[in-house]
Amino acid sequence: MLKNLWKHLSNRRQKQFTLLLLLMLLASISEVISIGAVLPFLGVLVAPEHLYNHVLVQPIVQWLEIKSPDQLLFPFVTLFIVATIISATIRLSLLYVMTRLSFAAGADLSINIYQRSLYQEYQVHIASNSSEVINSIITKTNTVISFILVPMLTLISSVFFIIAIITTLFVIDPIVALIAIFGFSILYWLVVHFTKVQLQENSQCIADQSTQLVKSLQEGLGGIRDVLIDGSQQFYCQLYRNADLPLRRASGNNQFISQSPRFVMEALGMVLITGIAYSMSLRENGLTNAIPVLGALALGAQRLLPALQQAYASFSTIKGADSSFSDILDLLDQPLPDYASQPPPKPITFTQGINLTNLRFRYNKKTPKILDGINLTIPKGTRIGFIGKTGSGKSTLLDVIMGLLPPSEGQISIDNQPITPKNRRAWQAHIAHVPQNIYLSDSSIAQNIAFGIESDKIDYKKVQKAAERAQISQMIGDWKDGYQTFVGERGVRLSGGQRQRIGIARALYKQADVLIFDEATSALDHETEQAVMQAIEDLDRDLTILIIAHRLSTLDGCDQIVELNKGLLCKSK
Repeated sequence: MLKNLWKHLSNRRQKQFTLLLLLMLLASISEVISIGAVLPFLGVLVAPEHLYNHVLVQPIVQWLEIKSPDQLLFPFVTLFIVATIISATIRLSLLYVMTRLSFAAGADLSINIYQRSLYQEYQVHIASNSSEVINSIITKTNTVISFILVPMLTLISSVFFIIAIITTLFVIDPIVALIAIFGFSILYWLVVHFTKVQLQENSQCIADQSTQLVKSLQEGLGGIRDVLIDGSQQFYCQLYRNADLPLRRASGNNQFISQSPRFVMEALGMVLITGIAYSMSLRENGLTNAIPVLGALALGAQRLLPALQQAYASFSTIKGADSSFSDILDLLDQPLPDYASQPPPKPITFTQGINLTNLRFRYNKKTPKILDGINLTIPKGTRIGFIGKTGSGKSTLLDVIMGLLPPSEGQISIDNQPITPKNRRAWQAHIAHVPQNIYLSDSSIAQNIAFGIESDKIDYKKVQKAAERAQISQMIGDWKDGYQTFVGERGVRLSGGQRQRIGIARALYKQADVLIFDEATSALDHETEQAVMQAIEDLDRDLTILIIAHRLSTLDGCDQIVELNKGLLCKSK
């Protein structure tokens, strides 16, 4: 899984992580120096004459022209302070770089997942739950940062420190080092062995319930009008509670498992040092010789125990996020289409019409055919109405024409040029879609008409022209803030007819020459529907317009009306 994650990091991030490993190595070396500096420091405090006569110290004595053992105190105190400050500075720098790099990489992954999710085929989107995708992009990506990347770097750093500290302890006292390695390893192995199942169960619980949490929020807040009318607040609160409590309980259990060994290890370390101190005090001149060694061992243990605990806590944290990590990798492995990294294509030639030949469609081999042998010619500039019972295949047919769904059999041709995956985007450049429920963002009228375009790149002349053609410009002009009027979340401050006309203006801003209305007026009252349909009829005659409607009267202005029944083209007039 980590290897899979590594390939999704950019070359720049991979180089940064490699340099980070070198910084970890440097930090571990500084740790060795700071621990090693304890021996001469305590030695000069307890017995400076022994240190003064030591072979390794003589070059320093001669270089500094020291005449007596007492003069060793200041340079060795200075050496110890400098070594400690350098070690602390490097470790602080390491923490800073680790944290910044982890969250920067997390941002890269989150953006990557969102991009890959947006570029997936329409069939993938209608087959998946948006709560799962949103939860993965926001919550599970944060989980990977906080519970995979940061702990993994901490684990690697801790391993470097542990190796450095153990090596230093071996130099000071090999027997003590062996006892420490054996004792701590056995205890941590036992903890890992008896908690791995619980960590895996908690991991799965966190991954599942975090999705349910987002789902309950989306459903409760998304349908707030019905919730308030029906008085179903308690139902959605209970849905949220049923997801939130197990999620937090599992997270708490993981945290307890990761932190609990620390106290046992600290007690074991104190017992070990106490036993060594007692045994060394029984020797001749034991106390004098023991203090420098005990000081170095105590400092080594003081650094070793947190490093061991960090390593174990990082390991258990990673195991606890295993399922979320797997979900994130699945989303990162989603393929990107070739056109994702290419500029918008030049529209294909469209001067004659659209031809559907023996068109059939089914979602997969196990499902029935939704469209079965459709043959239809749509000349450019005509207005075609589609009617039929619910489930007759009207919306699916338009989805196929728009290139959202690939035909299972047969083909779509534009000016006798078959539409393929390679030129599909070039065909879609001609199309604008006006659905029944227009999505409006909580922004201005202008931003909603020029939807998906940065504010500073909006062409306001095109916005006004599109509004005029959609017969909504006069209404906008009557508002105090005009085109800067905010519509509220999902356009709650607008009527149904106003929302539909903004949807038409949005389609016209795109300057598409094929407009597709998928039951765009079915939710409107009769008077508003007539007004919107009149606005559609008054559009330029060179536009090709395809309209789905339930009522035949809605399609009075169409040049041709096509009826579908169970996926078959049964009547055309």
